[in-house]
Amino acid sequence: MADGRPFLSVYGHVTIDQIISVNRFPEINETVDVLSKSTTLGGTGTNIAMAAAKLGVPTAICAFVGEDFPVRYEDEMRGSGLIMDEMLRIGGCESSQAIVVNDAEMRQRVIFNQGPQGSASNLNIMLTKNASSSPYVHFCTGEPDYYISAMKAIRGFDPKIALDPAQEVYKMWDKGSIQKALSFSDALFCNNYEARVIERYLGIENVLEIEKDLVVCTEGERGSTAKIDGERMQIPAIKGKAIKDATGAGDAYRAGFYCGLYNGYSVHGSLILASATASFVVEKVGALTNIPRWEEVLERADRYLIRC
Repeated sequence: MADGRPFLSVYGHVTIDQIISVNRFPEINETVDVLSKSTTLGGTGTNIAMAAAKLGVPTAICAFVGEDFPVRYEDEMRGSGLIMDEMLRIGGCESSQAIVVNDAEMRQRVIFNQGPQGSASNLNIMLTKNASSSPYVHFCTGEPDYYISAMKAIRGFDPKIALDPAQEVYKMWDKGSIQKALSFSDALFCNNYEARVIERYLGIENVLEIEKDLVVCTEGERGSTAKIDGERMQIPAIKGKAIKDATGAGDAYRAGFYCGLYNGYSVHGSLILASATASFVVEKVGALTNIPRWEEVLERADRYLIRC
């Protein structure tokens, strides 16, 4: 934004990712060989925020990391254009780390170390400065109680708040916390697996029953389904040149959505641009290794935008 304020503030993990490829997942007590291995900067908060910043959206990251967080990754984040005054190093803590294993069919299994983002309430530090001045605020992985408190604190400043619990919905969220967070939210993002959990918590048949301005459920190669101001729409999956790694595709989708809004597109058009953005990320290994230029996103989405 022209005045230096963020258009988007993102709450979520900043993580060191180890991405491993195998032919198949091992059985219990069995060993399989690694086909490839790479270590990259990752985490849902990082992925969404950095992708949005690289696409030209003024974006702030609101997160905690350990004192061991590599300086080279911090420099990489700053180099993307992120607003980073609310990414804090916490002494005595190790940073979040994920071990992501992909099989030959691009299915994933993940072992995750939460780091300080998973117990942020214990730190007694409320990160709300950037979110209080942002038109859009996106809450993804992290401690539910902390996020609900942050939502309460910024609600009076009237941002559009999106809840996106992602993989944490299985183990950190429950019926009560989902209901509380939704009460402060304008939008919900999830994938089709996470949707089943939310439906079970809330006792509903379909997440699209949730009465919010926007509900989005991504479904991989089948695209995504959205409810926009009460109207259900199907968002196509836009195909890239190849699929090498699904890590971070959903995060890129979200970044592309906010970039669409920042550039004046409708919510529907922004979701199509989200799909186009995600199609680039899967072409290379790593969530942040193939963030496109905005002009490339527009070119790939062009024939779909004509229809919306």
